[in-house]
Amino acid sequence: MDILIQVKALTWHEVLIRIIAAVTVGCVIGIEREYKNRPAGMRTHSLVCLGAAVVAVLEGLMLHSAGDLLHDGVSITIGRMTAQVISGIGFLGAGTIFIAQKKISGLTTAASLWNVACLGVMIGFGYYYLALIIGSFIMLVLSVLQRVIRVNTIKRVEIRFTNRRSTLPFINDYLQKNKIKVLDIDFHIEHLPSTDNPEDNVYINLYTMHLPSEFHFSDMVAELSENVDIQVVRTRNV
Repeated sequence: MDILIQVKALTWHEVLIRIIAAVTVGCVIGIEREYKNRPAGMRTHSLVCLGAAVVAVLEGLMLHSAGDLLHDGVSITIGRMTAQVISGIGFLGAGTIFIAQKKISGLTTAASLWNVACLGVMIGFGYYYLALIIGSFIMLVLSVLQRVIRVNTIKRVEIRFTNRRSTLPFINDYLQKNKIKVLDIDFHIEHLPSTDNPEDNVYINLYTMHLPSEFHFSDMVAELSENVDIQVVRTRNV
């Protein structure tokens, strides 16, 4: 059964509203990313959302221009251009993902760019309220979700210290007091050639540990650093 679709003409007023809405939504999400000093910020998100909206508006305009052909039995596929936006945004998202010290960063920003592109397409087709609701959920995930649900993964922590006789019991007591589960320990000693006193050596302990859900790693760094014999507290990826 053939179905004829009545295509509504877009006025310049409606096109302008959609463009402004796309820039606004992309800007709001981009500000959150820029506030956290992520690779893609306000301008990138605004441009992605704007570009996606432009493609969707263009497809709507072209569909209306070809409306007369529908009555002549010509088949027209809707969505090919916008589909290329959703798949093509991958190259920009990949540019925000980088590896530093064998740690992958930028995945969340890449996901937010992809979502902004989808929002731009949605706004371009005129679904303002739905885009506003989905944009609110995106902001909720980016700014609130991690504060509500904390997931502490297994961390590898390097602690570099001197005066092993007093410092090591201090570290062990601290870990036990805060219910930090130590899964494995690797250690290394840096002997100083200028002295024969073993207390002057630098000891490096690499802990594989699981932190309690309510515990913040930054608190451990601050509290362990109060000990004058502890030189370094940092995470390690290998």
